[in-house]
Amino acid sequence: MLLFLNPATGQGIGSNWPVFRGSPELTGRTEFDLPSPPALLWSVATGIRTKSSPVISEGTIFFGNDKGTLFAVTTDGRIKWRFDTESAIEAPPMVFEKKVIIGTNNGILQAVDMTSGRLLWSYKTDNQISGSANAWEIGNKAGIVVGSYDYFLHCVNPDNGKLMWKVESANYINGTPSVSGNRIIFGGCDGVIRIIDPLTGIQKDTANIGGYIAASPSVVANVAYFGDYDGTIYSLDLKSKKMPWKIPAGRESGAIMAIPAASTSEVIVGSEDKYLYCYNPADGKLKWKFRTNGQIIGSAVITQSQVLFTSLDGNVYLLDIKNGKKLWSFNTGVPLSSSPAVIRGKFFILSEDGRLLAFGIKK
Repeated sequence: MLLFLNPATGQGIGSNWPVFRGSPELTGRTEFDLPSPPALLWSVATGIRTKSSPVISEGTIFFGNDKGTLFAVTTDGRIKWRFDTESAIEAPPMVFEKKVIIGTNNGILQAVDMTSGRLLWSYKTDNQISGSANAWEIGNKAGIVVGSYDYFLHCVNPDNGKLMWKVESANYINGTPSVSGNRIIFGGCDGVIRIIDPLTGIQKDTANIGGYIAASPSVVANVAYFGDYDGTIYSLDLKSKKMPWKIPAGRESGAIMAIPAASTSEVIVGSEDKYLYCYNPADGKLKWKFRTNGQIIGSAVITQSQVLFTSLDGNVYLLDIKNGKKLWSFNTGVPLSSSPAVIRGKFFILSEDGRLLAFGIKK
């Protein structure tokens, strides 16, 4: 019998957010409600534009910027170390087994020691890496999976960066592969959702959507939720391969660049049409929608009672998850495309001018 272990260890105690959606399933969920209203605690400026999102492990926040620098910052705002690559880091990092895994725009996947910032290994794909890596563990085996604009999903050994297998698609892979049970689920610009066996790299099944899938699926209870470039939201049953529902997000055209935040009660996703939408996962019926003044590129995070997300209008928003009413907002003055990283009592956002902002309760 195969035993699947969750690489996002520590999430249950609220101290880690090692994948940019919080868990390998990319659901963007946390069991802890956020401070309401939160206060800005501190910010760290890098002076360089960034489209990345932060992750957190063992009291350290990791993120990259367009200069190609990976930063390690303590949760009280002190820079521990920097690691310089040769190309922009748009993809969020990922932390696995004391390693920070980063992909760059020149197609190189690198592992850096999370304590010292020392390079451990590099693996080269043949084109840009725009989506974060993810990790799987089965028994005593593990792999790091990442998509590339070279049309392949690559799986490498986390110990040495050597290729284990790769799977070819028919176009760019822009998003992050989701890992759920003994499956890897990913989409791409060829409009196909693929289900892969982690141990062998064998393609177990596919679902042809027909539209560009720029982001990633989130998986809850054998159902994958994702959007496409035409602004349609999909629910895909991974066992039956049937689609319980698919719904255009709004009357206005707007690509879905975000990953849905998903639970058994809500599926919440933002669109380039400036709205955040909340759907019933059972039938796809719209529960509520909330309009901002900018496109929503980043992915939301949900708690038991709240929704946290950003918009290109420069605001961080906190909503009531039941009705979509605004509880709080904070204007950073610059566009926000970052997805939040959340630990108990605090959350962290990157602004596109390169600032890391920390929110929580001021003592």
